[in-house]
Amino acid sequence: MMRSPVILVAKPFVRLPDALHYRGEPTEWVRLTRPGQRLHSFLEGPCFDAQGRVWLVDVPYGRIFCIDTDGTWTLAHDYDGEPHAIRAHPDGSFLIADHKHGLVSFDPASKSIKVICKGQGTAPFRGLGDLAIALNGDVWLTDPARTSLSDPSGRVFVLRHGATEPELMLSNVPYPNGIALSANQRRVFVSATRGNAVWSLLAQPSGAQRPMAGIHIQLSGGLGPDGLAVDSRGRLAVAQAQAGRAYLFDKMGDAIADIRTPGGSWTTACTFSPDERELYVIEAETATVFRCVLPEQETHPEQNSPSTSERSL
Repeated sequence: MMRSPVILVAKPFVRLPDALHYRGEPTEWVRLTRPGQRLHSFLEGPCFDAQGRVWLVDVPYGRIFCIDTDGTWTLAHDYDGEPHAIRAHPDGSFLIADHKHGLVSFDPASKSIKVICKGQGTAPFRGLGDLAIALNGDVWLTDPARTSLSDPSGRVFVLRHGATEPELMLSNVPYPNGIALSANQRRVFVSATRGNAVWSLLAQPSGAQRPMAGIHIQLSGGLGPDGLAVDSRGRLAVAQAQAGRAYLFDKMGDAIADIRTPGGSWTTACTFSPDERELYVIEAETATVFRCVLPEQETHPEQNSPSTSERSL
């Protein structure tokens, strides 16, 4: 980040009610990723539906939540899965990147789960982390497993619209996590969490070879970037894992805002509000959904004042 972003402090929108806290024994996912801890939830992957409601998932306990515009929580469904992200599909259903089952669909009307794709050929996914739905119907998937800099073999797939089997696009990412398409749909952004960077690659590469990938943004601090979101202006929002913050960048990759989430550090995912005036950020440690009013203009603090200002919005 070459320029100093304006620092903003997000405010809590809603917190998971105590009545919905999980009180059973730790699952295998909790024992593996948070050894010795007992988690009430681990919220991830939010999206808005056509009615302005927020949908999100609870990874270790297979729960799908819906938050109404007034902040009311509803347990829409629970199942034997490990959902990491949920995205609204144009047909009214949802697609879910499930660490245990692969790419699945969820019909909120019938409360049914259907497996769409388990892997490539006879080889199953190692454990999906996120998904993005392109305007042309392509579905992009990250498959991180337990990869890192010591084993940079995390994979990115795309399931082309109408296809039954995904294409392998990358297989050398140190924990590919969040994924999003650019506003013009020409590029795909991928969080390389263990490399603390956001990568970029072509959505429609020419030829039979895998697309060339490069570093779009190099970050530092925390664990690394997790969930990503892009708005119609090309602004990229990045939830910085275990740093208690999210970043907002312009379409060139210059920093606009550093958004703090006071009270916890497990910032897992983010999404723009339907009018793109606010950013919603998930903080999993306290099971809180934060929201922050975004700057109206893509200006940097040094252009308007001699020092970075801190504002609570």
